[in-house]
Amino acid sequence: MPQTETPGTEAAPRPRLRWWTELPLILLVYGCYSAGRLLARGDVSSAVDHGLTILRIEKALHLNAEHPLNRLFTRESWLGVPADFWYASLHYLVTPAILVWLFHARARHYRAARTWLMTSTFMGLIGFTLLPTCPPRLLSAGHGFVDTMAQYSSYGWWGGEASAPRGMGGMTNQYAAMPSLHVGWALWCGVMLWRYGGTRVTKTLGVLYPLVTALVVMGTANHYFLDAVAGVAVMGVGFLLAPRVMRAAGLVRARLPRRTAPVAEGTGSPIVSAGCQTSAGERIPRQRASQLDTAAGPDASPSDAGEGAPAPAR
Repeated sequence: MPQTETPGTEAAPRPRLRWWTELPLILLVYGCYSAGRLLARGDVSSAVDHGLTILRIEKALHLNAEHPLNRLFTRESWLGVPADFWYASLHYLVTPAILVWLFHARARHYRAARTWLMTSTFMGLIGFTLLPTCPPRLLSAGHGFVDTMAQYSSYGWWGGEASAPRGMGGMTNQYAAMPSLHVGWALWCGVMLWRYGGTRVTKTLGVLYPLVTALVVMGTANHYFLDAVAGVAVMGVGFLLAPRVMRAAGLVRARLPRRTAPVAEGTGSPIVSAGCQTSAGERIPRQRASQLDTAAGPDASPSDAGEGAPAPAR
């Protein structure tokens, strides 16, 4: 008799992704991101000191690309206005769109990609809390930066005080410049497009999107060059931690009680009762003749019917 698997020892199937469970999780993470930015305002003087320290380090290393880019975006409105729209909008549009695309078209890779993004986002919140940093646009005018968001605010929906809708600038933390999650999330989007896009166009967009975002955040004076570097570093560490986070989540899920679905009648299960099992060719005594006729075919001899079959008429 062929061996069959002992009931209850089957490998647990991987939980199927459901949008109604994924959406609240993503909204929860984004809510924590927004609340963290709002609560971790920090002391303004400390934030300014941190920003000036970053600026001095960049000048010592000849890395201060913010000044020439900011002058260019300030002088050329055909560059500055689209850059402000890019900064104020795509951060909140492209990232969710790629998450939805992965969920529907690349479900096998969605869970790891989502975990990577969320892990890195929480790390960014730690950076905002521990190192509040004044962006270049909020430094005094003597440092040579122009706030393009304020300069071109009449062209867009944002206000002059922040990259938020008009009248809502006070509801965001403007001193959360380090690290730049604009650059970090754009890098994540670029990697997803490069790895799973499948076409030359998507691979090209995967390279251009994070590069252009890095130029935009510096040209609009919202981030320093080192903020962008820190955003890339956060995504790198998040990428390394994501498998461990997934394993930890799997262990937690395994400890939760699971509901066992009842076996429907007539499904052909080999389990008869009390753990007894039958082989493929074994029949149960007094089985209904109609079932046997169907299985055996019209030419089957009566002797094949098993015990309890009616004897042929003579």
